[in-house]
Amino acid sequence: MLYYLFDYLDKLDFPGAGMFQFVMFRSAMAAIFALLIGVFFGKKLIMKLQKKQIGETIRDLDLEGQYSKRGTPTMGGIIIILSILFSMLLFGKLENIYIIIMLVSTVWLGTLGFADDYIKVFKKDKEGLEGKFKIIAQVGLGLIVGLTIYFSPEIVVRENTEIRIDNVIEDVTYKSEDVKTTSTTIPFVKNNNFDYRWLVSWLGDYADEAVWVVFVLIVILIVTAVSNSANLTDGLDGLASGSSAIIGVALGILAYVSGRVDFASYLNIMYIPGSDELMVFASAFVGACVGFLWYNAYPAQVFMGDTGSLTIGGIIGVFAVLIHKELLLPILCGVFFVEALSVIGQVTYFKYTKKKYGTGRRIFKMTPLHHHFQKPGDGSIDAIIQKPKTPITEPKLVTRFWLIGILLAVLAVATLKMR
Repeated sequence: MLYYLFDYLDKLDFPGAGMFQFVMFRSAMAAIFALLIGVFFGKKLIMKLQKKQIGETIRDLDLEGQYSKRGTPTMGGIIIILSILFSMLLFGKLENIYIIIMLVSTVWLGTLGFADDYIKVFKKDKEGLEGKFKIIAQVGLGLIVGLTIYFSPEIVVRENTEIRIDNVIEDVTYKSEDVKTTSTTIPFVKNNNFDYRWLVSWLGDYADEAVWVVFVLIVILIVTAVSNSANLTDGLDGLASGSSAIIGVALGILAYVSGRVDFASYLNIMYIPGSDELMVFASAFVGACVGFLWYNAYPAQVFMGDTGSLTIGGIIGVFAVLIHKELLLPILCGVFFVEALSVIGQVTYFKYTKKKYGTGRRIFKMTPLHHHFQKPGDGSIDAIIQKPKTPITEPKLVTRFWLIGILLAVLAVATLKMR
């Protein structure tokens, strides 16, 4: 709303009103405002949650400090969601199609997570919302995002073309017209655009239609996978919120350079008109995560619950798809990715060994992976990997995961020049 107010004032030559035309200025304001909302609104929400005795039910995992977390308020993801929404309403360009998609995704997954937490807390059902309903909702959002990208005339790109002399890139130019594309950026290779059409090229004349079906399915897979991976990562104080803030910074940078033809040309990536506005959303997202971290850092005063974890994962997945950088997610979201793989690997190996030997065996002492490091490696748990021998304290473990996340975020951005 402030964007439109100051846009009107700028037309009247009001001093300083033109600042709101700059994405960088509004991004900074969005981050600060979201952080302040999280800090000030979060305190009041936590008090209300405590009064209503909306506490987390802690499973008996035999972990150090586990029982001290009993009764800690949950559903704190509301803080993140409201911080993002209020900040974007003030500083975002709300008619931008990319912002519309991100706001819809935030509300959609926030509602899904809230329903799951509501059943757990108020209905006293530890299982929460049935898994099939979660998947249906996540698939539904993937369909909405994928089909909007296909049908919306505002979602277009200008693909980069290299001018080479003696096999050396001398310049990067862009086609004059905006086009619909199923291409995406692929890291570590010289020709850094990968078109999903290659997957269905064997269909000949039908490939142009079939590739969009494949693209929508990939969007569904990404939204579902990243959302659930973030949900699995939310097991230690500050782990998911801190990791998400780091990822949000990298995504904001990628959105900004993709939406600026000069930076896109320098980095030799496709130019996406209007995507620089996504930096405002990314800034609000980072500010909201940091504001929530104010209370979620060890020892946590509030947990985000599925209200927050499903939402932040979905936001990251949708954001990456919109800027055609989804193939960077295994690097950028490496912490989430490994956490999810640890669970998948543990369950698969346990079922396989139980079927083959009659007794299930484990790869890790406990999954998701962060719990593995909290268990002693004294052989009391039958697992292939016993290290570390001594459990790592929660604050140190979370900090190390953050540091790994920072390194992966830097690497993900650096891949644009590492070819």
